[in-house]
Amino acid sequence: MIVSNKNQFLTIIFIFLSLNFVIAQEEKAQEDDTQQSNKALYRELDFLELRGTHVTDVVVGTSMILGDYPDSELDIFLRIGYKYHILSNLNVNLSFNKYSIALDETTNLGFMSFDLNLEYLISPYNEFSPFLFGGYGYNASNYFEETHTKVQFGLGLEYIIMDGFGVKLFGDYNFVLSNEMEGLIIPDQDESFLRVGLG
Repeated sequence: MIVSNKNQFLTIIFIFLSLNFVIAQEEKAQEDDTQQSNKALYRELDFLELRGTHVTDVVVGTSMILGDYPDSELDIFLRIGYKYHILSNLNVNLSFNKYSIALDETTNLGFMSFDLNLEYLISPYNEFSPFLFGGYGYNASNYFEETHTKVQFGLGLEYIIMDGFGVKLFGDYNFVLSNEMEGLIIPDQDESFLRVGLG
């Protein structure tokens, strides 16, 4: 009788310890999940403090046509834009660009473009981050006398000076889907130009 009670007692203790062990493991797993969730939340908050969700940018730079223009020169390029961070390392941006192309010392043609890009930040949680972008644009001569579509892509470096304020240096390659930009006609060859900006 004593042995039977002893076995029952040991069985009850074993079951009790097993249940406590299982409960402790579940609590530990929940605690780990909470810590991971908190880390992700703090990381996202750090990103929002550093870069923000909504960003405006103003850029000054230079532009130059590529191709059969041996005397082409650098000319002015201005941009005003807005970007929205979909994810911490991915944003969509829309910009208005005003630029000129100097074919030589006397010929200077003015253009504007509206660009829609998808941009990928390589290190979104660091103050210094390289980035890549690409998208589609609508190119027009001054006063919309001629319009053409284009594609563009580029890369750059961004440095956050203080929370919510940064500076970036970038270059983009623009491929106009036509061989006739105002004053520029090259048979069987689409126009392309480079822009480099700081802002």
